[in-house]
Amino acid sequence: MKTDAALVLFSGGQDSTTCLAWALARFERVETVGFDYGQRHRAELEARLRVLGAVRQKFPQWAGKLGEDHLLSLDLLKQIGGSALTDAAKIEMGKDGLPTSFVPGRNVLFLAAAAALGYRRGIADLVGGMCETDYSGYPDCRQETVTATAEALTLALARRVTIHTPLMHIDKAATWKLAEDLGGQPLVDLIREETVTCYEGDRTHRHDWGTGCGECPACELRAKGYKKYVGA
Repeated sequence: MKTDAALVLFSGGQDSTTCLAWALARFERVETVGFDYGQRHRAELEARLRVLGAVRQKFPQWAGKLGEDHLLSLDLLKQIGGSALTDAAKIEMGKDGLPTSFVPGRNVLFLAAAAALGYRRGIADLVGGMCETDYSGYPDCRQETVTATAEALTLALARRVTIHTPLMHIDKAATWKLAEDLGGQPLVDLIREETVTCYEGDRTHRHDWGTGCGECPACELRAKGYKKYVGA
């Protein structure tokens, strides 16, 4: 297994773009993988290509490290349904105590698919934007879930799989600051202008923190973090 390469779970959002920069600063070669799981909007998938193109163009220190991008289909999540991210449902708190935006098993499936791809690509280090500090209550974003998944994948593939989660214990304001530390103002501007975090995939409403509906939980979290970041 190559120890100088990483595979970043890359959605085209704020968190995964920050994780991409984190990986590019630490590994000699970085590949990316995105997932088409039947999400209601395509803006997220479109953002991936814009961000990757901008990284290659605007960050020469990273361009040579950024390798192949992969897009995998996991449309079984759409077939299972029941989530506001895959179905036309209102984003609200469900009877089970979780937001209706929760997609059961999503991160575990993402990590399993990424690990299998990494196996074929000779990459054992995965990087994901899971965070248990500022999140919507998703149980698959917790450190214990990621740790258990890494151990299961290590056993399943008969070789060590390491899952790096640089955002796990920091809030959104600190995520903005981490982006600045990694890529300066150009990276912060890239995240503001090109990434999509909004659950509605809204690219028409502009705010100082980027584009989005401004009302969904993802937008509220991003806006709150940015306000704290610029006010620090």
